[in-house]
Amino acid sequence: MKARLYKKYTDEVVPALKAKHNFKNIHQIPKFVKIVVNMGVSASNEKGAIEDAAKDLSQLTGRKPVISKSKKDVANFKLRKNQPIGCRVTLRGDTMFEFFDRLVAVSLPRIRDFRGLSPRKFDGRGNYTFGVPDQTIFPEIELEKIKRQQGMDITIVTTAATDEQARDLLKFMGFPFAEK
Repeated sequence: MKARLYKKYTDEVVPALKAKHNFKNIHQIPKFVKIVVNMGVSASNEKGAIEDAAKDLSQLTGRKPVISKSKKDVANFKLRKNQPIGCRVTLRGDTMFEFFDRLVAVSLPRIRDFRGLSPRKFDGRGNYTFGVPDQTIFPEIELEKIKRQQGMDITIVTTAATDEQARDLLKFMGFPFAEK
């Protein structure tokens, strides 16, 4: 069964975007490609930091994260080559829509004093990246089992040609942008 937001995308968002931007072909309409969730962990932390971050990330996404390792030595950061420095998960298809639905409907409103996310964090190619300061905004994480506060970066990759088209896509999908 398809995700609830995918049905909303096909039934409501596609016609609205086609009308607003005067697309001639249905393949010009922007859509989600993937969502990448990344947790960077300081290399100087204790040994279990990477494993804890990977466990939390797998609880949030339902997928096993890939451990990112450093590519070269950097003495100023006390970093050695092939040392684990973070973990990431790439979501596509139904799991991407399910994660986006949980993020927008449940997790983001749980941020203290939340007034929306900045509409200026687009990269110029229609992709949106924002940071979440704490993993405890997700209801899947049990507060009693957390050893350290860990933030994450979430990137929403779209096929939009411009930032304006991507902003409209996210707005029609219910993404909470801050009003000016």
